[in-house]
Amino acid sequence: MGEQTILWGIAPIGWRNDDIPEIGAGNSLSHLLSDIVVAGFQGTEVGGFFPEAEVLNKELKLRNLKIAGQWFSSFIVRDGIEEAAKSFHKHCQYLKEVHASVAVVSEQTYSIQGTGKNVFTEKPYFTDDEWNTLCAGLNELGKIAQQYDLKLVFHHHMGTGVQTLEEIDRLMENTDPNHVHLLYDTGHIFVSDGDYLTLLNKHLDRIKHVHFKDVRKEVLEQCKQEGKSFLQSFLSGMFTVPGDGCIDFTNVYETLINNEYQGWIVIEAEQDPSIAHPLEYALIARHYIDEKLLIHA
Repeated sequence: MGEQTILWGIAPIGWRNDDIPEIGAGNSLSHLLSDIVVAGFQGTEVGGFFPEAEVLNKELKLRNLKIAGQWFSSFIVRDGIEEAAKSFHKHCQYLKEVHASVAVVSEQTYSIQGTGKNVFTEKPYFTDDEWNTLCAGLNELGKIAQQYDLKLVFHHHMGTGVQTLEEIDRLMENTDPNHVHLLYDTGHIFVSDGDYLTLLNKHLDRIKHVHFKDVRKEVLEQCKQEGKSFLQSFLSGMFTVPGDGCIDFTNVYETLINNEYQGWIVIEAEQDPSIAHPLEYALIARHYIDEKLLIHA
């Protein structure tokens, strides 16, 4: 039932990282896309190093791959909705040209994810007025996304003002479900709250995009003890692909299937490709999906 409605992708972040461009800099687009084919995935998300739409479309067509979406850093609280909307229009136009499904939005005002701050104790918070600004702005961005036949999916993220279940609850309660949807990321909510199922079950009806990210629990605990930043934590190996960490994705997948989820499930694991061979880990994820998830679907 559910397998036909789900597309499996893997994010480019295992090959190259937008936050630290020197990581995996030698991995070309052709290398990335060809590895994705070898590992048996149907597509990917747009990385910061991807070319213009015409060039990308040709490379995708040659390999029968699709684009799921692309990250967009919004600064609605800092810059206001008008400025955010200008950039978002350009973002959505590109996504439409590459036939994507979703625009992944993360509010980056006050974000510490690219800084040296302790990601476990120094996350930012929004005031009531800032929450009102953010939610109203996201409703507007969601309407823009629809003009390009896209869904806006909000990405809760470590080191930002929308990280915890409580914060995601507030965002969902104060945005329009017709315009603002949720990206459910197993790794980020587990690292933040130590629980990944409550969010899934609570907001199933809003989830329109999924990231399967696993966590190495012993590395997480070490990073917490040492007060590491987000970048330091993933470089230490805190994140990994499904089947290589502590998260049980079988119940997550069953819940999605039973509730007739339709859309992408994208494997995403920030790692240093010089340590975690991208194709090797893509194949680990593929094996886990085939042996533990699809076999029981």
